[in-house]
Amino acid sequence: MRLADQILTGVHKAHVRLAERQWRSGRGDARTWTWPQAALDSKLTGTKQCNICGWRGTAFVEVHGMTEHSEGALCPVCGSISRDRFLYWCWVRRTGYDRGARVLETSPRLNEVYRDRMGQRVDYVSSDYDESAHRGAIRLDLQNMDLPDNSVDVVLTPHVLEHVPDTHKALSELYRVLKPGGHVFLQIPLPQAKTAPPTEPEYHGDMTLVYFRFGWDLADTIRDHGFACDVLVTSELRDAAAAGRSFSYGGADCDVADLMAGADAGSMTVVADEKQAARHSFRPAFQFVTFDCHKPR
Repeated sequence: MRLADQILTGVHKAHVRLAERQWRSGRGDARTWTWPQAALDSKLTGTKQCNICGWRGTAFVEVHGMTEHSEGALCPVCGSISRDRFLYWCWVRRTGYDRGARVLETSPRLNEVYRDRMGQRVDYVSSDYDESAHRGAIRLDLQNMDLPDNSVDVVLTPHVLEHVPDTHKALSELYRVLKPGGHVFLQIPLPQAKTAPPTEPEYHGDMTLVYFRFGWDLADTIRDHGFACDVLVTSELRDAAAAGRSFSYGGADCDVADLMAGADAGSMTVVADEKQAARHSFRPAFQFVTFDCHKPR
């Protein structure tokens, strides 16, 4: 074995040992710890990285031929796709770490290994409405949440609100159950500039009906329910909005020209720069918009 290969092998083994020690030690921000399995499967020279499990490699796995898409770029260890990683990224970037934080995730895509890891990081519970496409520890209707007032520190809700008939009830309930100072990280597809119902029946990949196609005005709707709200984006999207640029996109699910025509760079908060977006595959930029809804103390 060449000397360079021997050095790389030694570094890789040390990386695995460090990951194992970190999980046992319980010190630091556990949300950023590398899973031991991810360390084992990583190629440390890779330019791609999963911020959920810590895997590193040369490329994410294509999903239906897609890598640069919110539904693409699969992590080979934890199974996250791009939008999962951006939601997680926003949570870590926008809140301090508290091992005892009560974190609710609605309709999570990821499996029991992920949920077990989350349970080791925070006081985690997963929910789903009818368990037709996902499994949760509890059943929960966002329009009528069977949870006490001021009982949750963080809500992670990925691509759920568009499937809820009454947006206002859902936002009111989220505000009610959230502790003062808490955050709801609300991630939805943003296919156009202004919110409107679909003009014809629309279903997403898990065959759930879409009630609303949201736009930038969702931020004002969120604020109308008592939240402060920041629109979290990558620097690429903010810069394109500032320059009045759009993006080329062949998909029929998003009117990108309309979306970008209504975009206001001054109302956006950048949480990932171009290098970070490339590393974790937060592209194309217009598919990664997350609303940080925080409840005043």
